[in-house]
Amino acid sequence: MKGSLFLGRVFNVAIKVHWTFLLIIAWVSFLELKRGGNVQNVLMSIFFVLLVFICVVLHEFGHILTARKFGVSTKKITLLPIGGIASMDTIPENPKEELLISLAGPAVNIVIALLLVLFIPFELLVGQNSSYMDSNLSHVTIENLVLYLFSTNVILALFNFIPAFPMDGGRIFRALLALRMDRVKATSIATGLGEIIAFVFLLIGALYNPFLILIALFIYFGATSENKMVQQLALIKGHSVKEAMLTKITVLKPDNTIGDVIDILLKSTEKNFIVVEDSKIIGILHHQDILSKSKNKDLRIKDIMDISFASIDAAEELKEVFVLMNTKKKDFFAVTSNNELVGAIDLPNISEFILIQSNLITR
Repeated sequence: MKGSLFLGRVFNVAIKVHWTFLLIIAWVSFLELKRGGNVQNVLMSIFFVLLVFICVVLHEFGHILTARKFGVSTKKITLLPIGGIASMDTIPENPKEELLISLAGPAVNIVIALLLVLFIPFELLVGQNSSYMDSNLSHVTIENLVLYLFSTNVILALFNFIPAFPMDGGRIFRALLALRMDRVKATSIATGLGEIIAFVFLLIGALYNPFLILIALFIYFGATSENKMVQQLALIKGHSVKEAMLTKITVLKPDNTIGDVIDILLKSTEKNFIVVEDSKIIGILHHQDILSKSKNKDLRIKDIMDISFASIDAAEELKEVFVLMNTKKKDFFAVTSNNELVGAIDLPNISEFILIQSNLITR
């Protein structure tokens, strides 16, 4: 995600904070000053926000460490004003596994809340009149910090149980549905409910709290995007790379020049190319690299080709390659059979294959 500051790694997971996180710091500071708070009150409020986001990170690690038990890795966590996003490679299709992964996040907040109960200064609440409580709870202080943190973790747990797909509650709902029906139908139902809840959040946010608008947009676009992905994966399930690969491709040699490639670009629809020497794949030439070096037409391909490439076997499941392209953000692979080049596979061709499969089913 663009504009993110790298904070460090925990359990080999990169933790990043998006620049928009500063918005919540500014918003909390503004509200504190509006209530008549002083500089100390503002600093305590900011400190409280940072503690809350530590709880959010722990929440995400609940998901991440549980997912690892099922062979799902996570590269990073990005902190946003609306919470944290763990970038998992995939979501398990086994509903029991998804259920456990989804429950793990809110469970962490519940555990944190139970631990904090031991340190809550109940004298702030028991036997005090309302005016005393108002004066002691109107601002975040050292005395009431634990109480605020306890309440926030309870709210985080309850909020994440809202069945708004793709939030935790929505994934729990989808997983429970998938125990009784196929995943595509379960996702469609969970998406519909998520879109309804997003609309409700949007209305409430427009009237009372702008942050709910951000959450509504996240739910709506996240739900529709994942629903589309699940439908696409269902259409290509059971098909191999060989069925969708490109076979009429231009193979380059390392001594070809950018000028040579530009001529091919203008005469065909090819954008990415495989570089071969002595019948062996030695690199991939990406479209973006061609464009960036287009002024130097005498430049040799071997000087700019990507040598950190991976090849795909023609017998591999198309579904796995499609997931790989979407998670690794790579849209072009050489395809081999018995270690020999037989074609290439790219995202546009898979999309075309999905479209054809969709038309075949709807007829």
